[in-house]
Amino acid sequence: MTTPTCAAPSLPGPIKALPLLILAFVIVVGSLTGRAIQLQNLKFKIQNSSAAPVEAGYIWPIFTPEVQHWGERISGWAATYALDPNLIATVMQIESCGNPQAVSGSGAQGLFQVMPFHFAAGEAMLDPETNARRGLTYLAEGLALAGDKPGLALAGYNGGHSLIDKFWSEWPAETQRYYYWGSGIYADVKAGGSTSPTLDEWLAAGGASLCEGAKAELAK
Repeated sequence: MTTPTCAAPSLPGPIKALPLLILAFVIVVGSLTGRAIQLQNLKFKIQNSSAAPVEAGYIWPIFTPEVQHWGERISGWAATYALDPNLIATVMQIESCGNPQAVSGSGAQGLFQVMPFHFAAGEAMLDPETNARRGLTYLAEGLALAGDKPGLALAGYNGGHSLIDKFWSEWPAETQRYYYWGSGIYADVKAGGSTSPTLDEWLAAGGASLCEGAKAELAK
C-alpha cells in the first residue's frame, strides 16, 4: 500500500463549511442593502415627482367601462408613481372594477383594495387619491423588488412583498389566481389586441358581479 505525498490535512466539517457560510452571509447582506437603496431611490423619485400627467385616456380600451371611467386619473397616477397606466388599470380591474367604495371581507379598502395597516391614522381610506397613493406606492415598490417583472409585482401586491422571492408552489392559492388573472390581462393589453380573453374569463368567473357593483356606485 502506498502513502500519498503532500496530502492536505483533513479539516473538521464545520471549518470546511465556514467559507460557504461567510459567502452566503455576504450575498444576503448585499442583496438586502441593494434592495434598501433601490426602495429609497424609488421613494425619493415619487416624493419629488414633478412630471405632468400623461394625456387622458391612455389606458388600453379593453378594460371595462367602470375602469375606463378612471382613465384620466390613472394617467395622472402613472406619471406620479412612475408606473405603466395599463398596469395600474389591471390592478384596479381585478381589485375593485373601479368601485371607490369597495370593501372586502378581509377589510381591504377602495379602488385598489388597500389594507388598513397601510394608512396613517386619520386618513380617508376610501378617498381615491389617498387610496391610490398608498396602493400604488406599494405596487411601485414591489415592481422595483421584482426587477421590473410585472407578474411578480402583482403577486407581491396581493400576497405581500415577501412572496416575490418565493417559488410559485409556495404562494397561497389566492395569489396564484391573482397572478393568473393579472398577468394574463396585462399580457393581453401589451399584445395590442382589441379584446382580452383573460379579462373575459375573469368576468365569467365572477368578476362581472364586482363590475355590477362598481357600475351602480358610479351611477350615483
